[in-house]
Amino acid sequence: MSRGKLYLVPAPLDFGCDTQAPLQEVLPLGTLLTAAGITHWICENAKSARAYLRRIDAVAPLAAPLQAQHIQELPREVHKKGDHAGQFDARPLLAAALEGHDIGLLSEAGMPAVADPGSSVARAAHDLGIQVVPLVGPTSLLLALAASGLNGQNFAFVGYLPQDAAARVQRIRELEVLALKTGQTQLFIETPYRNAALLYALIQTLQHDTRLAVARGLTLADASLRSETVKAWRARPSAADERAPAIFAIGR
Repeated sequence: MSRGKLYLVPAPLDFGCDTQAPLQEVLPLGTLLTAAGITHWICENAKSARAYLRRIDAVAPLAAPLQAQHIQELPREVHKKGDHAGQFDARPLLAAALEGHDIGLLSEAGMPAVADPGSSVARAAHDLGIQVVPLVGPTSLLLALAASGLNGQNFAFVGYLPQDAAARVQRIRELEVLALKTGQTQLFIETPYRNAALLYALIQTLQHDTRLAVARGLTLADASLRSETVKAWRARPSAADERAPAIFAIGR
């Protein structure tokens, strides 16, 4: 029996936002048609996955009714601790692919396994001889980087900064030293309700000539991206949206 494929299916970037972007504007038709033909899924949250499948169905009819879709959730500890360290064995989740069924991997927003769990699933697929196929769709990190004016030839995504205020300031200073010394853009994210605290810490901690970019609501009608020196941020403060996901970047 031929094995199925593992498709990395991107989701729109409007998860948790007040407005939603029409799928046809943010995802290619080919991606939507491929996703509509999949009946087995691995996701972060089954409720969110079903909501996304309903949106897909409105554009490209699903191959099986929603109630007949096979949906598996990644364990909660994978969400909290990440799954890139090799401590989670995702091979059991891919049993359907070994039986010939294609499987779709979903995250809440953007590309699965990038700033989201899922790398363990892709790694397990490679180990099992299952073809991994990334589909085209929005990735907030690259969209923010491209529009920021910061160095797109040398950059790093460092995930979340510490929640403790003192540790966060120390980490900001470490990343700034690296960015200014090497020219490497540093990208990071935060849980939306902590956006304001992080933005304040950045403005207060960074040197005045360091460039800070903050992108919010990318691909949405009310998207914004501000990229200026910290000196300009201090002169014209900007409130942080505590609902919309944001990408932060620093560099020179």
